[in-house]
Amino acid sequence: MTPVELSRTVLHAVRRAVDGGELDVTVPERAVVTEPGPGGCGDFSTTIALQLARPAGQPPRRVAEILRPHLAGADGVRDVVITGPGFLNISLDDQADVLTALVREIRSRGAEYGHGDALAGEVVALRVPYEVRAEVVADAVVRIVATQGGRATVEHGEPVNLRPVPAPEDPAPLGPDAAQWALLHPAPHDRPRITADHLVQREGNPLFRVRYAHARIRSLSRNAARLGFTAEPGPLHEPTSQVSTSQVSTSQVSTGHEPTGQESAGQHESTGHEPTGQESAGQHEPTGHEPTGHQPTAHGDARFGHGAGRPYGDPLGPAADTAPAADTAPAADVDTGTDAQDVDTGTEAQEAGAQEAEAQEADAQSGGAPRRTPVTTPPPPLQTPLADHPRVLALAATQRAPDRLARHLVTVADAVLPFLPCVLPRGEEKPSAAHRARLALAEAAGTVLAGGLSLLGIDAPEHL
Repeated sequence: MTPVELSRTVLHAVRRAVDGGELDVTVPERAVVTEPGPGGCGDFSTTIALQLARPAGQPPRRVAEILRPHLAGADGVRDVVITGPGFLNISLDDQADVLTALVREIRSRGAEYGHGDALAGEVVALRVPYEVRAEVVADAVVRIVATQGGRATVEHGEPVNLRPVPAPEDPAPLGPDAAQWALLHPAPHDRPRITADHLVQREGNPLFRVRYAHARIRSLSRNAARLGFTAEPGPLHEPTSQVSTSQVSTSQVSTGHEPTGQESAGQHESTGHEPTGQESAGQHEPTGHEPTGHQPTAHGDARFGHGAGRPYGDPLGPAADTAPAADTAPAADVDTGTDAQDVDTGTEAQEAGAQEAEAQEADAQSGGAPRRTPVTTPPPPLQTPLADHPRVLALAATQRAPDRLARHLVTVADAVLPFLPCVLPRGEEKPSAAHRARLALAEAAGTVLAGGLSLLGIDAPEHL
């Protein structure tokens, strides 16, 4: 059961309570379903009881008690627990399938994921002044309203019902995509910034993060095809009994040379010395190869999982556009869809160096025997913004607020970027069902990003 389906289930429970005479309220058009907050439990939580308490003339907890048996008896619901003033915490029969079902829904609907009938049959008349931002916002509203089954018309004259704060200057010098974003991303009551910041390819630029995330996802799909596998929704990690092994090479055993963090990331030549404590943590002396391009801030590093000094982009090897040979361990995300100046030399070495420091001790105890390598699992926050996309799209349509959609795309991009490094096989890993599932989740996020950008009139690039 997806969050969208669960929302419908909650509304069906309200309707059954109303039909049975237990509640005297008007069934709302939608029910918000989110992850449980502090003090909650289960897989999802809804505030529908608090929403209906006032029109029902009863305390929220009493409304929750009325709805609980109707929800608990629904297909796919294992248990419902009431917490706090009236929160309904819902546990599903098979939690592992929630994300899989969501990814399947996005893949099946494609660019139409999130489209609904909130404005079915309605005609939304927009009257705007002769001003560039008002024109751009109205144009985006027309497309967004159409996703909810409605039709919007644009006219000029009084009385005006759509008047965002005008742009302080002509946005045309920014180019079509940056100009659209500069006018649509701020809330209607905020004055847009018409500055060159919208053109800078840095993590501080929200438009860059959104378009970069889409380009990275497209590059993952291309590289997966080169490695011989495609996306398939399913569990995102291997069963605990299935782990990859890494055998110590003959040269390491004979010479006693252990790989440093840089060498395990496959980015630098070997130095022929034992790693120091700093090197094990991924802090290396300068090697004469310094990254060029972007210099991210510490805030951006923490948020996106990048190490200190890491710019956007993945390592670009000399044969970046060539598929690896059958007997060669595949490199993760060779084709990044970014310019060559975005060279990454930081976090790969840091992560690998920290892992290698632990692995060295294990090797010493095992005498060089193969060791068990834990499988990297993605962060769960990605599920929430993907599941929330239909609700955000409906709000953007009903409230004539394309800025809601723009900010939501930033949320999706910020959630998917830290996940991308674990999508493709790394090191000695071979493509598995988990890799296919991770690729499917990444592509689902790419579908949401591309669809949202299209509604805003902005190009979703294959490369940046």
